[in-house]
Amino acid sequence: MRIKSVKYLILTILAAASFSSNAETVIKLATVAPKDSIWHENLKRVDARWQAASNGQVRLRIYAGTLGDEDDILRRVRVGQLDAAAISMAGLSSIDSSTKAMHIPLAFTSNEEMEYVRDRIALQLEPILAAKKFVVLTWGEVGWVHFFTKQPVKTPDDLRRQKLFVWSNGDSSDSERLWQDLGFNTVSLSSIDIMPALQTGMITAYQAPPLMALANQWFPFTGYMTDLKWAPLSGATVVTQRAWNKVPEAFRKELVDIARNEGLKLQHEVRKLEQEAKDAMVKRGLEIVPVNETDMQAWLSAAEAGYPGIRGAVVPEEFFDETMRLRDEFRAGKAEK
Repeated sequence: MRIKSVKYLILTILAAASFSSNAETVIKLATVAPKDSIWHENLKRVDARWQAASNGQVRLRIYAGTLGDEDDILRRVRVGQLDAAAISMAGLSSIDSSTKAMHIPLAFTSNEEMEYVRDRIALQLEPILAAKKFVVLTWGEVGWVHFFTKQPVKTPDDLRRQKLFVWSNGDSSDSERLWQDLGFNTVSLSSIDIMPALQTGMITAYQAPPLMALANQWFPFTGYMTDLKWAPLSGATVVTQRAWNKVPEAFRKELVDIARNEGLKLQHEVRKLEQEAKDAMVKRGLEIVPVNETDMQAWLSAAEAGYPGIRGAVVPEEFFDETMRLRDEFRAGKAEK
């Protein structure tokens, strides 16, 4: 009887070990992107490929547009209710302000220039985020930020007459103060409050990429979009080190490779759809306000007037300087060709 009991115990332990080795690891990930948006569809593709690559052992549970703004999502991540987040610079900056390096106004003029800088800055940002216990699965972009307004805006002075939404996510107080120091009338809100604020007239202008304005249906409340690439809105998909440690080590590299491969596809998709989003909004009444050379100089002067306030207070000095150095390096290389 005792021998049978021992055998039964051994078999039970072996069965439990076998079950444990094949147990499913679920990464709970949230994003403010709406359900069925291109960002949500991208995460669904990552999930499908993760499940295939891990024989069903690792998967994502995705919450799209249901858990509040990026600050809300990161609070849930920090207390362990969520494991990961697909967030923009606004959310990333609450992890570390150095991630704002890619959001310097009018520092970039093209996707190629921005990508050159971002890919090199990312290599410096990843160890910083790792020190904060976050693993970067992939970097991405949301598109070029434009001003959407209830009245036509061609110049900075036109924008100063609007009630301008600014992000209240993360450590945004320095950014808001800088806008105010430059004479702009700001209203600090969460991104989930943009719609009601537009409906009530609390704000009359906001800054967003065209795809976001279309996906969130903000644009019907602002009849004009200024034809000015103010800054690229970058982002990343990050997972806590705590959750990542639960993923079997044999799968980790391949899963990161999948996320980055899908991130690259999303980048191409965002760039392709950005013009289509503009066209779709124009068909529904949006008017694009042109910016001539004289107006562009006024915008550049306004942006550059803010650089001393951005360097150090908003973006750490070393990252501000490195971003501009890389930007100039790209331009010099392009000029040599």
